[in-house]
Amino acid sequence: MVLEFKEIEKSFGDLKVLKRVSFSAQSGKAFGLLGRNGAGKTTSIRIMMNVFSQDGGEVLIDGQKIDYHKVKFGYLPEERGLYPKKKISEQLIYFAELNGLSYKEAVDSVNYWLERLGMSEYKNKRLDSLSKGNQQKIQLITALAHNPDIVILDEPFSGLDPVNAMLLKDVVKEVIANNKIVIFSSHQMNYIEEFCDSIAILNGGQIAICGDLYDIKRNYPRNKLVVRSVDSDKIQAECGLACEKGEAQGEIIIMLPDAADKKAIMQKLTEKYDIDEIKIFEPSLNDIFVEHAGKQI
Repeated sequence: MVLEFKEIEKSFGDLKVLKRVSFSAQSGKAFGLLGRNGAGKTTSIRIMMNVFSQDGGEVLIDGQKIDYHKVKFGYLPEERGLYPKKKISEQLIYFAELNGLSYKEAVDSVNYWLERLGMSEYKNKRLDSLSKGNQQKIQLITALAHNPDIVILDEPFSGLDPVNAMLLKDVVKEVIANNKIVIFSSHQMNYIEEFCDSIAILNGGQIAICGDLYDIKRNYPRNKLVVRSVDSDKIQAECGLACEKGEAQGEIIIMLPDAADKKAIMQKLTEKYDIDEIKIFEPSLNDIFVEHAGKQI
């Protein structure tokens, strides 16, 4: 299954929010929809889910207009949308039924996900009695209980401690392995980089860069080496101005005279010094994001 956002335009009054935005996401993979606040991410998601209508362009599944009666969406919003004073199990079952499950199917699915996320003991509690992280897990169940085809996760790791973040990672991997389309929107670039094969960065309502993340990184100049060594000070002294300290302890970055010299220089360094790691420097997703979204269009 391929979800395609094709030449989408949207305005609110005189404000043009989306300007011919195009990208595509495939089932069995995760896609990162990124941008600063106000870049057009939320509007794109709402159009994708048929909450807003676009002014121009099309949203397609496998080249055809989406039949929203057949294609199911699961949405985890950044802002929680559940009822704080209602019993957790009742509202989870209610939302699952709203999304097309029978009562029995809803009960079975909700119980599965409560168990899967370690939340069964809270099923008869009120939502506002839970911690922020546990509320986030309950909100996630509303996005997954009805077995959607497309899962949209907006800041999914917000409020989670490292243990619960690891649990959510496992769930996301499971959803991707089940051949769903998973769309991430987040400012936590480390999670996007971990899960997403492809990204689109919005800036000022238009695509600043879009494509396979591996290919995007490979298109940057490959004329620097990252070296981690207990001899980093000695290497830096030898390299002089062509070398600078990296972010990690014992890490340095060496500018190559020519990208073609990398193999010879790698061999020379590993023969002469005690090297723990040596590799071609690639920008992080955070670097790419700052470059393409740092200055708003």
